[in-house]
Amino acid sequence: MAALLQHPGYEEEKLQRVAEQLPCREVQAGTLLSLMGQPQQYSYPSIFIYGHRAAGKSHVMNVLLKELELPHATVSCVECVSVALLFEQVLLSFFGCDAASQLSRSPSLSDFVRIYRQQCSQSPAKQTRYIIMEKAELLRDTDANLLPALLRLQELVEDNITVILLSEIVWDKFRPNTGCFEPLLLHFPDYSKGELQQILSQDKHPSYSAEFYSSYINILLGVFYSVCRDLRELRHLAALNFSKFCEPLAEGKVKESDTHKLWRNIEPHLKKAMQTVYLREVSSLQWEQMQQMEEKESGALRGLSAHTHVELPYYSKFLLIAAYLASYNPARTDKRFFLKHHGKIRKTNFLKKNEKTSNHLLGPKPFPLDRLLAIFYSVVDSRVAPTASIFSQISSLVTLQLLNQVSHDDQLDAPKYKCAVSMDFICAISRTVNFDIVKYLYDFL
Repeated sequence: MAALLQHPGYEEEKLQRVAEQLPCREVQAGTLLSLMGQPQQYSYPSIFIYGHRAAGKSHVMNVLLKELELPHATVSCVECVSVALLFEQVLLSFFGCDAASQLSRSPSLSDFVRIYRQQCSQSPAKQTRYIIMEKAELLRDTDANLLPALLRLQELVEDNITVILLSEIVWDKFRPNTGCFEPLLLHFPDYSKGELQQILSQDKHPSYSAEFYSSYINILLGVFYSVCRDLRELRHLAALNFSKFCEPLAEGKVKESDTHKLWRNIEPHLKKAMQTVYLREVSSLQWEQMQQMEEKESGALRGLSAHTHVELPYYSKFLLIAAYLASYNPARTDKRFFLKHHGKIRKTNFLKKNEKTSNHLLGPKPFPLDRLLAIFYSVVDSRVAPTASIFSQISSLVTLQLLNQVSHDDQLDAPKYKCAVSMDFICAISRTVNFDIVKYLYDFL
């Protein structure tokens, strides 16, 4: 690995330490070193690094700058909610508190440049100074002149300084319409499955062999890689479920080499954890406690994710119940279920030929918004006004993928939806609001 990070301006020992901390990112680190050049030489004014979340952008930059002992200021655009905080952070990192205190309460860009040049005349740069802008896509929402100024800050302050922008979006969506200085572009690709396996396997548990932990990571990636390639999320899932994976081994039921039995033990827990990937609605300790409670209980809420019965609002549950009834009941049976004086209607009298098959076997059918709301107002146990809150909760159910919108986005007058939850799921939801959904399902008459 050290061979990929050879550079005449830095000691081999430091480069070796950098390479050890950057597995599967040696190529990107070597490219960055080439762009940065030797410490005392002028570097390119601005570099734009882009790639998806958890692709190693911030980690590579932090390791390079700290291990090679280069002067730098790391600025989070999320934390610096104003331009004044951004300028203060840069001056504080390079010149100390005295320089930062010279800024006015609402400084302009020219104030920052003036103070920076004054400080440079007193303490000129012996090495290239680096400003790292994390979450740089937020700069698009600031003053129009800030981004072009940062890209050519080296020219404005007449100092050996390089601005490095880290972003999750491409430069084409960044470029101002008025034009600006073009930075050098460097792409960080996503980690491949083999690279994720290599990185995650380094977090092995001290009580178990490296081969055993590597086999566990291989199983974990086999389940989650198709839906999640975020290194941080996968690392969290690996730490969360490893104790469950080791249970049969700790009880003496299996050996480390018996991968098949270990897989059969962990498979249902990984599938359950798959329902809450990225959500993080509970802490790791709460998740483990919930798993233990579910094993002890007979399963009144078995199959229901924590996000649903803890976080789903009260009326959203009734909206989801109404959506399920609209998807699995024929539209002409609504009068039978939701009107008080509908008369006696036998199921056999209006059973069409294509309805002899169970609607649950045919799958959910689309329904219009007005039918969903009509059923909702019939089943909810209190008078609810058709406010914007109700419509926003429908949008939230679509975002959570509990409902699917099957009509086009531009069809505003009569959008159509389809329920995307299972029978067990909706039954568990119904029990939390004391609603007997089976009595309202056409298939169970």
